[in-house]
Amino acid sequence: MWFWFALGSAVFAALTSILAKVGIEGVGSNLATAVRTVVVVIMAWGMVFLTHQQNGIRMISQKSWIFLILSGLATGASWLCYYKALQIGEASKVVPIDKLSVVITLVLAFVFLHEDFTVKSAVGCVLIGAGTLMMVL
Repeated sequence: MWFWFALGSAVFAALTSILAKVGIEGVGSNLATAVRTVVVVIMAWGMVFLTHQQNGIRMISQKSWIFLILSGLATGASWLCYYKALQIGEASKVVPIDKLSVVITLVLAFVFLHEDFTVKSAVGCVLIGAGTLMMVL
């Protein structure tokens, strides 16, 4: 099941890039990010209430709060950078560079989470890096 959610994520991320590139025209990148964020907040809380998970907020540990907040800050910084890059660059070049996050995530998961970094992972990272380079040059 995780595969279908991951595939959905990729499809919606692609739509996000195209819709954002059109929508950001004539709008400041920070303002555009703020508008997008409000929509995401409303949608996320809507899903919490729709699935009756709102009472779980009391059970979130202090460690989870800290890391969820840090993750939110990283997301915000990522979105601000992404929207600025999308505003001044071509979507076909910005998006592949943004997707280098896959390579960075694999390295960070190996270093901090002690996940396996196999030959297959290394080859994939090299191919993603090379593909990104080919797309942006």
